Amino acid sequence: MEKIAAKTLLAGLTPAERIDPAQEIGLVTTDSREVQPGCVFVAFPGERFDGHDFAARALEQGAAWVVLNHPVEGVPEEKTILCPDSYRAMMQMGANYRAQFAPKVVGVTGSAGKTTTKEFCATALSALGSTVKTEGNQNNELGLPRTLFQIGAETQYAVIEMGMNHAGEISRLSCCARPDVGIITCIGLSHIGNLGSQENICKAKLEICDGMPEGAPLVLNYDDPFLRKAELPAHVRPVWYSMTSQEADVYASAIRQENDGMSFLLDDAENGCFMVHIPALGRHNVSNALAAYCAASQLGLGPKEAIRQMKEFRQTGMRQHMLDSHGVRIIEDCYNANPTSMKAALEMFRDYPCKRRFAVLADMLELGDESRAAHEEVGRLVAQSGVDVLITYGDLAHRTATVAAAKGVRTIHAHNYEEIAGFLAKAACPGDAILFKGSRLMALENAVEQLRALQDAAALAAENSEQS
Repeated sequence: MEKIAAKTLLAGLTPAERIDPAQEIGLVTTDSREVQPGCVFVAFPGERFDGHDFAARALEQGAAWVVLNHPVEGVPEEKTILCPDSYRAMMQMGANYRAQFAPKVVGVTGSAGKTTTKEFCATALSALGSTVKTEGNQNNELGLPRTLFQIGAETQYAVIEMGMNHAGEISRLSCCARPDVGIITCIGLSHIGNLGSQENICKAKLEICDGMPEGAPLVLNYDDPFLRKAELPAHVRPVWYSMTSQEADVYASAIRQENDGMSFLLDDAENGCFMVHIPALGRHNVSNALAAYCAASQLGLGPKEAIRQMKEFRQTGMRQHMLDSHGVRIIEDCYNANPTSMKAALEMFRDYPCKRRFAVLADMLELGDESRAAHEEVGRLVAQSGVDVLITYGDLAHRTATVAAAKGVRTIHAHNYEEIAGFLAKAACPGDAILFKGSRLMALENAVEQLRALQDAAALAAENSEQS
């Protein structure tokens, strides 16, 4: 964060006459351990800790201001900014800060593929200049302002991921970040329990247009039926990408999965045809790469340079993380799961070269009334995906196991990570592959960790036995 006049940063939160015109702020933090002289400390009430309990200490450590939801004993009024919603305070400061700079901003939303598309975009745009991107899953009303605070005078591009649980949230995020280009990857079932229907989810995702200027390009997935029939705001200009229709502005054909990624022919209506290779598996990642290509080309990156840059793409976190453990290939895709991403993962796994396929699938959360049907549909997809053994984990995933078993798939329902790891340590052999996928709260990475520990122990025991 570059230093900014306090009266500019805090505009809309407190009257300007309260603020010394010469005062500057160089940090906004919600963590009392990060407090430094001249910063703003924003107190958030939480389940384990309440930031209000650290407000007085923040001032003692030199904070210029503390943002509080209510007065706190011992915290002087003249150093306090009262705001009933700490998220709103962060968003206001984020918008004020972002307005001082002029990077080209890409906003990315959608029910699945947001983070991967964001990474593809940032990888491509880094060829043009200094690029800031959302780190991890900082895509809400707390994380987005934190990302905006990373922008500086030298920043030329910013790729901002926008997530939501309820209607209205994307609108607030977009108006804060003010994207020059928007991307909507797809409309799935995530958060349908809150929004009621996929039509409503589509409307919520289209709120990304609220912060976009007149004539701004909105990159849309032509293969998504809800986006294709959606009524788009008149002030944006749609740019369509597709893997099924040549009517789109950018179209992928001859799609082929290889050992190290995907190859395809990219047909750009304006710039011609190009062969592309991306180091990511699955047709869904071709779609994500197309979205990023469209956004980057709208911002002036030439097609050959964009394609060359996307070869440098790397998956982040626990998304399609490939591990080789004693000859067994582990595909750790534990970051999140919804019906769209689960289908994409199984389609990728079906074409993955290996001897046998083991799938460990856990609950998909936040699906509301659609949950039972969605988990049963995954069971049908498992049966069509060449999975030799299915291991399920979680009460909801039990429905997946029931349907898959009825379709003839060997199925095991595990009650804990130890059961998952113990079975796979004995059953999986060199040349086999294991896919782990479930919602973030199911924490399947724990099963991966335990499996690898058992494999290491077995290999060590075998080595000691040979030596003796």
